[in-house]
Amino acid sequence: MSPNLKARSALAAASLLLATPVLAQAPQPGASPAQAAPPSQAEGAPPAQAQPTMTKAPELVQQVAAPYPPEALAEGLTASVRLIITIAADGTVSDVLPTEPAGHGFDEAALAAVRQFRFSPAEVDGVPAPVQVEYVYHFTLDAPPQEAPGPEQVQAARKATLTGQLISRGSRSRVPGATVRCGDDPEAPEAISDADGRFTLEVPPGECAVRVVASGFQLYQTKEQLQENVTTEVNFFLAPSAGALETVVRSERPKKEVVRRTITRQEAQRTPGTFGDPIRVIQTLPGVARAPFISGELLVRGSNPGQTSTMMDGVRIPILFHLLGGPSVVNAEFIDQLDFFPGGYGSQYGRAVGGIVEVGTRKGAADTLHGSVKVDLLDAGFFLEAPVTDGISVAAAARRSYIDTLLPLVLPKSEGSTLSVVPRYWDYQVRVDFGAKRGARSEEEAQAQAGGARSTGYVMAFGSDDQLRVVSAGPETERDLSVDTQTLFHRLKGDWTYRKGALTSVFTPYLGYDANSFQFGAAKQDGVGYTVGAREVLGLELSPSLTVRTGLDLVYEHQSFDVEFPAPENFEYVAFPGAESVGELLVEKIGLGSFDGALFVEADLKVGKFTFTPGVRGNLQRAGNARNLALDPRLWVSFAATERTNLKGSLGLYSQPAETFRFISLPYGNPDLIYQRAFQSSLGVDHRLTDVLNVDVTGFFNRRYNNIAAPGQIVARAEGGVVQLPYSNEGIGRALGLEVMVKKNRASATDKWSGWLSYTFSRSLDGRTGSNPDSGGGFGGSFGGSGDDTYGLSPFDQTHILTLVSSYVLGNGWELGGRFRYTTGRPTTPLNHSFDLYQADRNRFNGTYGPYASARTAGFHQLDVRLDKGWQFQNWTLGAYIDVQNLYNAENVEFVFNDYRQRREYEVPGIPILPVVGVKGSF
Repeated sequence: MSPNLKARSALAAASLLLATPVLAQAPQPGASPAQAAPPSQAEGAPPAQAQPTMTKAPELVQQVAAPYPPEALAEGLTASVRLIITIAADGTVSDVLPTEPAGHGFDEAALAAVRQFRFSPAEVDGVPAPVQVEYVYHFTLDAPPQEAPGPEQVQAARKATLTGQLISRGSRSRVPGATVRCGDDPEAPEAISDADGRFTLEVPPGECAVRVVASGFQLYQTKEQLQENVTTEVNFFLAPSAGALETVVRSERPKKEVVRRTITRQEAQRTPGTFGDPIRVIQTLPGVARAPFISGELLVRGSNPGQTSTMMDGVRIPILFHLLGGPSVVNAEFIDQLDFFPGGYGSQYGRAVGGIVEVGTRKGAADTLHGSVKVDLLDAGFFLEAPVTDGISVAAAARRSYIDTLLPLVLPKSEGSTLSVVPRYWDYQVRVDFGAKRGARSEEEAQAQAGGARSTGYVMAFGSDDQLRVVSAGPETERDLSVDTQTLFHRLKGDWTYRKGALTSVFTPYLGYDANSFQFGAAKQDGVGYTVGAREVLGLELSPSLTVRTGLDLVYEHQSFDVEFPAPENFEYVAFPGAESVGELLVEKIGLGSFDGALFVEADLKVGKFTFTPGVRGNLQRAGNARNLALDPRLWVSFAATERTNLKGSLGLYSQPAETFRFISLPYGNPDLIYQRAFQSSLGVDHRLTDVLNVDVTGFFNRRYNNIAAPGQIVARAEGGVVQLPYSNEGIGRALGLEVMVKKNRASATDKWSGWLSYTFSRSLDGRTGSNPDSGGGFGGSFGGSGDDTYGLSPFDQTHILTLVSSYVLGNGWELGGRFRYTTGRPTTPLNHSFDLYQADRNRFNGTYGPYASARTAGFHQLDVRLDKGWQFQNWTLGAYIDVQNLYNAENVEFVFNDYRQRREYEVPGIPILPVVGVKGSF
């Protein structure tokens, strides 16, 4: 009798990467979706993280049978063709790749059939997202049917039980959605591991050739002797696939901005020149100009310092880096992802006329205790995460520097002189999550378990402290110098997310405390600030093509200052000719509160291949006697030209309130300041050349007006006389440019190379309206010059900005990476000394300068290299690295200053070659 033909397919495992990987089991047609779970760990990679979660796994809704290859049928051959399927956000199959060629025509037949499959879209946190699945198509030959056994032949089947848990080797994360079977027979019984990595398999007694197939892990094989009617319990430690990037398909949240650069923690921690700090990777992205050394500023698309907002989980923080450009204030292990918006962002964001940087933290692990300890030449820190009970997890991190202990060992010492530099910083983060119950396989199922609605949330506290003291004294110094600064902040925030059907509500209240002090010679200032704020974002999906979001963004802050300053020169009286002008010592206690609130609304409207996102944000500020209003309409448009090409554009108005302290009365502030404003526009295209190679090109034009300029205009005082305002809204600026980003991801665990190239062409102008009230300059950053010029190149303009980042997996735990940067030198006004210009009444020399901003410093170029080595043990991993900045010791000019007679210019180079060695253990 001729054998019956059967082509059987099985969906083995699915994997999704949305900022961080999530594993899931994709079911057969009609089967319920499997649950999502934390990601696996690659060799030397950090501990697993628990978010985001897959709220709906893909289901196979349309299956096409593959014809049995005639040649294979004639020879009686069978095969199992293992495929990698890329499922698009709409459920169609966008790509299919074989992983283990079977030959004999099986591969071609399986590929042709699977390309016609259709799935229900997968969802992450309720949002459709692309996924990648591992699919096994089995070609088998059925044996002829046998006669049914008689009653006397029917005996109880002999059974043995194999049960246990699948654990990721090195991180101890549980491995869900894995297939466990005895042997490679397609008809053999199999089990799927649950969210805790547990499985139970009933098979005939005897030797079991165990095979475990899990996405993101190497094939696990072993042999177990199973006895009849005996349960054998085991733990299998699965080795993650090699490479720091664990999956192929990367999915971003739906964009409501023309440009959103999203960086995952795993990508960023091994970027050369960053010392493993993900936030420092921002400096390598398009649109970001290189800030002067130790400034710590983010200069985005021609904006000035202080015009880009930095936030952590939606709450604004005063600084992003320790010690003005050092490590970031967030422990790297706590970062889930980093969103960078250089411009064109939606109406949910405000209080900035430049860009937005938002650091997203992650919740603690839900399976077991994980942690890491990191030590390098700058600081040491730890990170811990663990479940408390079902639905509640906690994570904590802390870090402390010890530069203040090491620097005295290397600073120069000379008899009779003193040089003391004492930098010190620390930071901490604690987060408790609640409400995310395990076991729900979709958002709908989670809501059903919760009685039709679902609430999740977390409470988080974080803070940072920076102190820097510099003392220089002795006979070789022109004058004794003493500088003492401190910047401290704490934040306490909550986050409550409520979902019911198509309605989503996210409420975020927060409290803040800030303290800063500054002492320079006789001048001293101590400031304290208290902040209370809340955000509410309400989203409603009215139809598949229309979603509406609205919300409130409110913040109140009170700042107080204890000030001891010499009176400004000539403020109280004019000095005698030939004498130094020394005013009285002003001692004051100043306090002021301010409120800034915003109401915003925006909608996503899909019309064919177009997506429109119009929005508007209304702003209200009250500070002292000031009452300011601003209305910011915005529009974002996207056109899906092809499956791989997307056109995008945006335009809108943006507002930024002046800081509270600037509204203090004279002589320290200006109580009549208004909103700083900007018009931003951009147009771009992103194209996916291949599954792993993407190109993004964006042009932009920004115009700033009503910006803060210092010093302000000279005005008459009510009691008589004149005074110069410290600030006024006379600043203007303009920037235009082109950004290019080419990024290559790793295609699989066997793909060794990844990296990106970013290039920015930019021209930035800056200045003020009207005449210059101070012949010494002072606008746009104050970088020299004299005369009536009030508009020209920004002191931070950099025409060309090029960055190349690449990493290569050498194998056996080794990975090598490099980063090269080049930027055009910053504009400067050259010193044009032909004679000494001495001011007898002020007892000092003035310089004479050439044309305004007519020269530039030399271009900046630097090569950074990083070498990582990881060792993977059964329950933990050990990593070591050396990160070398400025490998060829380029002498890049960071500052230029003049001698006291204004005759010569002196160039101050930046950081020389700097190797940093560190080790990190994770479990």
